[in-house]
Amino acid sequence: MKKLILSFAILALAIVACQPSSDEVVPTQQTAQIDMSDFYVYTDAGVSKVSSEAKEDKCQSMQVLNRQLKENPGLENRMFAIEKHTRTFIAGKKPSGNPGGGNGGGGGTTPPPTPYTGTITIPVIVNILEDSAHPVTQANIDSQIAILNDDYNNNNGNTSGVPAEFASLIANADITFTLAAVNRKASTKSTWGTSNAMKDASQGGWDATDPAHNLNLWVCEIGGGILGYAQFPGGALATDGVVIGSDFLGENTAGGQYGHGRTATHEVGHWLNLRHIWGDGRCRQDDFVTDTPSSDRSNYGCPSYPTVHCKSNDMTMNYMDYTDDNCMYMFSNGQNDRMRAIFASGGSRESFVLP
Repeated sequence: MKKLILSFAILALAIVACQPSSDEVVPTQQTAQIDMSDFYVYTDAGVSKVSSEAKEDKCQSMQVLNRQLKENPGLENRMFAIEKHTRTFIAGKKPSGNPGGGNGGGGGTTPPPTPYTGTITIPVIVNILEDSAHPVTQANIDSQIAILNDDYNNNNGNTSGVPAEFASLIANADITFTLAAVNRKASTKSTWGTSNAMKDASQGGWDATDPAHNLNLWVCEIGGGILGYAQFPGGALATDGVVIGSDFLGENTAGGQYGHGRTATHEVGHWLNLRHIWGDGRCRQDDFVTDTPSSDRSNYGCPSYPTVHCKSNDMTMNYMDYTDDNCMYMFSNGQNDRMRAIFASGGSRESFVLP
């Protein structure tokens, strides 16, 4: 009898031990399982040039990222955390979605961040390294701010040309840009390159102004046929922002087909955590957006529809491709989700919306 009583006591103790305490967080079916198996940071710098039309990479954001990853061992971990936060946000918004598109595990369970639902206002500091051969006027600056506001609020007049296949995916990001300040400094450099020297006063550039609360935009002659580059979320604050070639800021006849302000729209997209639409890889390397078609290359000029790669029609009119300025005129809803995620609670740019 004593053995029987003892057995019941042990069974009761085991049952109690298996019950969650009032302080224990128990995952539920509503808690998102975040798949990070497809996440990448390093890219093949030349992969966008598989097209015979591509003579150069007009955007150097991925090449700059590759260099920064080598220089800063902690950057990859920070970008992993930012991506996980982004996917958690998207999974919470769309519980059945799989933002990464991968098939393996590696995430854990986390409640989704609280979204910021209002209009996001981003003050812009324009830092100009004056070059008499490539003048930047106030009209260039004002038109650039206006173009950014059009593009991030779905007011680009060319958007009516989006094919029916993609028409339901056009996003209004509800982001407003305001000109906060213009800084000018005379420069004798013919080219600045992509080493971020233009962001350093000790090297003749201009230090970033409160980058936690302002988008710093440096305007200078980059050289090498480069139109611009941006720093992704997670990088050092001292170099945070966007660099635009002098001829490609706003409406500028010197910029030719790239003289209508879309270089800034594209580069600010990177600053807001968007990848190139082709994923900077082959067909199986994604841009982490579910509603943009898979592709293995950038597009140039004004491609006809449909342009097919990876057995699907490319979204060539997307701002994150390499087409001519007048031939890019949409963000997708999935891209908008990624941008909004970094302003959500705990997001890498939450400081822009905090009171």
